[in-house]
Amino acid sequence: MTYCVGLKLDRGLVFAADTRTNAGLDNIATFRKLHFWEREGERVITLLSAGNLATTQAVISLLSEQISLGGDEAPTLMTVDTMFQAARLVGSAVREVARVDSETHGAQAENFSVTFVLGGQIKGEEPRLFQVYSAGNFIEVSDDTPFLQIGEHKYGKPILDRVTRPDMRLGEAAKMVLLSFDSTVRSNLSVGLPIDLLLYNTDSFSTSRYKRIEQDDPYFQKLSEAWSDKLREGFAAMEEFDE
Repeated sequence: MTYCVGLKLDRGLVFAADTRTNAGLDNIATFRKLHFWEREGERVITLLSAGNLATTQAVISLLSEQISLGGDEAPTLMTVDTMFQAARLVGSAVREVARVDSETHGAQAENFSVTFVLGGQIKGEEPRLFQVYSAGNFIEVSDDTPFLQIGEHKYGKPILDRVTRPDMRLGEAAKMVLLSFDSTVRSNLSVGLPIDLLLYNTDSFSTSRYKRIEQDDPYFQKLSEAWSDKLREGFAAMEEFDE
């Protein structure tokens, strides 16, 4: 399985995804689930993926192939004018992969299940964030709920619900997101490090704030230990139940 998070804040966007795709006593696989395309000074587009690995890779490959082939007729993530159009393009790619799978595998393709978080900024508009479903349709984040989660999200959702604010600094938001991952990793074996993390500052049109958080990352280890300590301290300080 997987866990991915995307946030839209006043200062920009935050993306994070784990890299575990299969888990068992002796079977753990790692694949990248955070992908981005960049044109310096003009656009940054990021895609997080969850679901069947072969299917998500097919969608990513199709979108990348469209860019590499170019041409004036068919739109690509590098030529669309808005992020809304980019979301429609990703939805079309999802439907195309579903169509091919259906023709090739027949009834076996009924289990087609993928979800994507698409975000970024194209010059001339503000950063935007979307969730794209298996059917190719999509929604955009609202001011009331400025974050999206896909995959195994239930363990990491409480801190996002309680702490997220639109005016957060991106570094502060990254701390919150990593704590969300820490909670998920502790409670779900199918989610694990490394974690790919990208902080995007509005109008920077740059992916320079990308980092992979490895198992031995000192900041993540320190954060996880401090979070555990604070939770225990807070719990101990609360009044006990008395009938």
